Amino acid sequence: MFSRLKGSKDNKGDKGDKGDKKEKKESKDKVDRGSKKEKKDKPPNRQDSRGSNGSTKNSSSTKRSTSSAASGGAGAMSVSNNTATFRVQIPPNVKPGEEFQVYAGSRVVRVRAPKDSKPGTSLQITVPVDPADKEREKMAANSMQDAVPDSENVTKIPNQQLAEGEMPAYMIRIPEGVRPGTQFPVTIGGQQLMVTCPSMARPGNSVRITPPPPSNDQNKQKRKPQRIVNPNKQNDKTQMFEVVVPRGVQPGHPFALLAGGVRVLVTCPTNATPGQKIRFHLPIALVNRQEGPKSKLAEIKLSYDKDGWSRTIRATDMKFQWTRFDAEGGVDTRTRFDTDRSAYVLKLDFKDEDSRMRGGSVSLVTPEKSVVASSIMGNNGEELVSFTDIAAAQNKDYGDKVQWFQDTCAQLCVEWNEGHMRMNVRRNYLLSDSMQAVMSLSPKDLRKVWRFEFIGEAGIDAGGLAREWFELVTNECFDPDMGLWQPCATNQMCLQINPASEISCPDDHLYYFRFIGRVMGKAMFDRQIVKGHMVKYLYKHILSWPIMFSDLKDLDEEYYNSLKGLKDMGADVEYVGADFTVTEETLGVKNTVELVPNGESIDVTEENLPEYMEACLKYRMLGRCEKQINELLLGFFDVIPEPLLTIFDFQELELLMCGMPDIDMDDWIENTEYSGEYDREGPNHQTCKWFWEVVSEYDHEMKARLLQFVTATSGVPARGFGSLQGNDGNVRKFTIHGVTLETCMYPRSHTCFNRIDLPIYEEKEELEEKLKIAITMAATGFDME
Repeated sequence: MFSRLKGSKDNKGDKGDKGDKKEKKESKDKVDRGSKKEKKDKPPNRQDSRGSNGSTKNSSSTKRSTSSAASGGAGAMSVSNNTATFRVQIPPNVKPGEEFQVYAGSRVVRVRAPKDSKPGTSLQITVPVDPADKEREKMAANSMQDAVPDSENVTKIPNQQLAEGEMPAYMIRIPEGVRPGTQFPVTIGGQQLMVTCPSMARPGNSVRITPPPPSNDQNKQKRKPQRIVNPNKQNDKTQMFEVVVPRGVQPGHPFALLAGGVRVLVTCPTNATPGQKIRFHLPIALVNRQEGPKSKLAEIKLSYDKDGWSRTIRATDMKFQWTRFDAEGGVDTRTRFDTDRSAYVLKLDFKDEDSRMRGGSVSLVTPEKSVVASSIMGNNGEELVSFTDIAAAQNKDYGDKVQWFQDTCAQLCVEWNEGHMRMNVRRNYLLSDSMQAVMSLSPKDLRKVWRFEFIGEAGIDAGGLAREWFELVTNECFDPDMGLWQPCATNQMCLQINPASEISCPDDHLYYFRFIGRVMGKAMFDRQIVKGHMVKYLYKHILSWPIMFSDLKDLDEEYYNSLKGLKDMGADVEYVGADFTVTEETLGVKNTVELVPNGESIDVTEENLPEYMEACLKYRMLGRCEKQINELLLGFFDVIPEPLLTIFDFQELELLMCGMPDIDMDDWIENTEYSGEYDREGPNHQTCKWFWEVVSEYDHEMKARLLQFVTATSGVPARGFGSLQGNDGNVRKFTIHGVTLETCMYPRSHTCFNRIDLPIYEEKEELEEKLKIAITMAATGFDME
């Protein structure tokens, strides 16, 4: 049971605030989560310590009213055409049957506590919409329409002579991947329209259109695209296939084949043998779909013959599953853990115990035991996205993927006239007000349009206030001083979950992670940015992406190297005296954690070393922060449907959540160091010159991917590349280390040192090809050595 935030301090007057600031700090690890963070080296005092039942421990606080009225109207309310719904909490000292005052928007209303209620209980009240509030919503909707920019492929035809009431004409450039007769979305003058590609037109051609006049219905959501019938929607018809069972495939084991450009997983019947023909069925929509041009990254992945993990569609139920293929294209079915090839996937099992706060539990399982649905249902109960649509989107360029994702989210968004949310918060109590508002919402409320208001400030939210709110809230949540997150041991710019977060927030640290998950999901849903770069394996967990032993290197290279050292010792590992436990130290107190049941009694030997490596991986990637990760993902998937994320890799997910970095090439080049074979000539070495010529020609996405490849994050320090940090917290500039082609054929990275090992290539074209492959394959798990 979570202890929810109360507003016990919300009714403080100025005098009371000053008095509370003089109180002694209860613990050096506790921080103020309710008031605005002060610009000091130490966090402000925590003033809202609560017991497990949610009541305040401070007797002076219990004498103050905690009603929404005292909170100045902070919180969230759902607004429909004629009514507004609020969630409020019963203040302390209010007995069942007694009345208390709350703010309902800009009005004060009286509410009677139900007979079976008690202080701290949440109530839902519905009141008529205040005409003043309704007018303000109308103005906000109009402002939002003006704030939405035209699409990049839209050009207004200049010097048009228009009659009164006549709409201007525009030239629309047809995007890549659009086929004749299909529709694509554009935004013109705040309206989202669906344009049909003419039969004789091709991508890159321009067509002339005259948009319809904007609707006069100001209550309609202007940013919502028109709902259309999906031309690629699957039907019930299937096509039979006949294929020869490949050599080496055992009865009951899976093998893969390509159908319509999609890798499909087929299970060999129990009565079949290699060389025998078998039959199976696939939907016609999958095998007959017309493929558009693949992205450059997709082409590299498909043309590369090395082994690695690939997301496949199971022919039995059309769900996505991760599969590893060997060098001959067969499915790897090994069962014992291998540090170079084995992987685990995070699986989240949902429990619908509460429609408002869905439960669930996470675990690490082998990839074949974790599947993701390949379709998404719309708000009307009909299929909005099919496996064919998702499979096609997986091969798009990053920009087209983002556009497809955002268009789908827009169709999942609740219609404006079905209700929208007013989020009222105070700057001085930003985090507590925001948590109270967001955590009171149902999953449907999370997909409504949110309008923000900072209480006491004039302004209409046409998008600017929302951007500010997401920036301020995520800045506070990801601040290490908060105690929920801490810098990664390998890269100080990446944040990992603090295993001891319960010490900083003893009553509600898990509640915070559920809140953060919801905010992250809503930010992606609403095209907002999260101000915090997480460690790579957390992005993999969100995507249910394979976690391998090498991922430990990005988390803690010293720990990774120590485990690799045990593997190199062979039979001598028994003399180390290790067992299946790990020692954790928190605030100077050491605690022994068993990696497996009765782990203290199991010595590590050469025979059980793979199982020890496996246990260490599972503990560091999940067990250490299992409860926090569980709540983070539950909150995230309260907003975003899991199948919708299958089109991204973990690098793209970071770019989508945190935004494309603003990279200054001159600053990057100026603050680069050279070592190894390039130590003497530095930037004057011919290979280094080629390197910067190639990188300078990259688009924003490829530059960001290179930065991720070398530093483990797309983030750039606020003070530029000159302040890049290494795993020890000291400045470690971007480094190009020269190696011979005999040492390695492809560039490789050392993220803890911000270093790329760049072979001395003889031609610029070879450098360009090998560098692009290295950057691209970093998100696949392929071995390039």
